Formats: sequence, C-alpha cells, structure tokens
Amino acid sequence: MEELRKSGAIRTKDIATSLKVSDETIRKDLELLEQKGLLLRSHGGAVPPKSVSGDLSMTERQMVNREAKNAIARAAAKRIQPNETIFIDASSTALTMIPHLPEYPLTIITNSHDVIGALGAVDHIDLICTGGLFEPRSRSLIGLAAERTLRRYNIHRMFFSGSGIDLERGVSERNSRQAAFKERVIEVAEDACMLADDSKIGEKSAFFYADCKDVSTLITTKKANAATLDSLSQLGMQIITV
Repeated sequence: MEELRKSGAIRTKDIATSLKVSDETIRKDLELLEQKGLLLRSHGGAVPPKSVSGDLSMTERQMVNREAKNAIARAAAKRIQPNETIFIDASSTALTMIPHLPEYPLTIITNSHDVIGALGAVDHIDLICTGGLFEPRSRSLIGLAAERTLRRYNIHRMFFSGSGIDLERGVSERNSRQAAFKERVIEVAEDACMLADDSKIGEKSAFFYADCKDVSTLITTKKANAATLDSLSQLGMQIITV
C-alpha cells in the first residue's frame, strides 16, 4: 500500500520480487485488499481505488476491472437482435463487447477509433463512423460533426458507460465534450443500455448528461449495492447483474 500511494500503480511481479515472495502470494494479497476497498486490481497489478475516476487513457482503462468488464460485455451482446442498428461508444467496457458480438447481420455506428479498427473487416457488419473531432486520450470522435451523423439513423440500442450513476443526479462523465456527445446519442436511441461495474454505482463525476429515467437498462456486477439497484429499478430501469 505504501508503494501504491507513492507510485500511483504497482505491478505484481515487481512487488513479489521486492518482498521476496511468489507472484501468487501477491495476487492473493491484492484480491484481499481489493475486497477491503483499498485498491483496484488491474491486468498485472493494481491501481488506487479512485484511479477509475481520474482521466485515464483507453489503454489504462482497459486494464482496470477486466473480469467484470468481460462479464458485463457478454451480457450486453446477448441483447442484440439480427439486423439491428446499434451504437457502441468509446468506453473501455463497450469496447470489450467486440469479441462477444453475435454473428448475424448488424449495422454498428460508433465514434470509437478502436471499434472501427476491430470491426473494419467483418463481413456481416455494416460499420458507420460518426466522424468528428478526434480526441487522442479516449481515441474517440466527438463534436458537432459527430452529433449531426446521429440524426440520420434510427438507433435500436445504444451501449455506453460513464464515470458514475447517482440516484438523484443521474449519469455523469469526467469530460464535458464526451458528456455532451453521449447526451445526443441517448436522445435518438430507442434503448439506452449502460454498462457499469459496481465501482460506478452511486458515484458522481463532473458533468451530468442523463437522468436515471433516460437509461433503459443497466448491466452491472453482483457486488453493486443492492439497495441502490432496487431504487434504480423502481425508477423504471431494467437491472441485469452478472
């Protein structure tokens, strides 16, 4: 914990070498510390519990809570029906859906550079890029040009994430331009499906872009606060836990 506070991130192998113990011992310790809320395990190590609320790059975000994101992504992909037009945002959880997408015809609209790269050669998918201003850190396209593209399509399902979802204030994001773009997508989507692990339930970030009633479905992990999920359900949101 001292090393984590000092450096902002730790690697399992480095700590095992430093403490002269096995990697497996460190992995078990990290799991215990995560259960106590003292850190978040990432691929190959751990980060502080609030790192997911910071302005992490896409690569960094993909490393955090990978198991939870995979479970959420699998559940999300199962909701997709043949020939639907779906939107996948530039969040790390939504990007994790790519390997789990069904093998029937779909139209996918996205503002994610990584989604475009992953699906560009898939024959049964008609891939539409929103265009817009490229934001390097999130590897996404945003702005007025991207928003105008959305108005031309009937989006059956939208898959997105955010920095947090609060009962009173709704869904929030760290980045104001990302928040504004997601607000536009929610306005035109028939079904807005939020993908968020338990660390985001009950949390608030800087910019709010959707009320809870605007979210059709929330897919989260079973560790999420049951009382909060029950309250969200009473607001009309379908809750799926994995």
